[in-house]
Amino acid sequence: QVQLEESGGGLVQTGDSLRLSCAASGRTFSSLVMGWFRQAPGKGRRFVGAIDWSGRDTIYADSLKGRFTISRDNAKGTVYLQMNSLQPEDTAVYYCAAKIGGYSTSDFQYQYWGQGTQVTVSS
Repeated sequence: QVQLEESGGGLVQTGDSLRLSCAASGRTFSSLVMGWFRQAPGKGRRFVGAIDWSGRDTIYADSLKGRFTISRDNAKGTVYLQMNSLQPEDTAVYYCAAKIGGYSTSDFQYQYWGQGTQVTVSS
């Protein structure tokens, strides 16, 4: 089992930056692919990005490339989502997720989920 807990969400203004953290416990963190998803009000959960077990490879949703960056610290069992130039359309609940095996952009392939953290961007 893996327990995930997100933190770092909040209310920011357009153009601000924010860094989310996701602390993992349980199964060996360094063996997991870690992903970030988000769910805006009234919409489905959408892929943000993911990072491989080593931290050397990342993938992102095309629309977020260049603004969002995922990193991880295996010694701390934590994955991060750095979000820059935030826009009102980035307002969503952000979820951290973990999976065994390779990358996936599909939420149903992730076995473990955090409770989510709210990010609100005011215009």
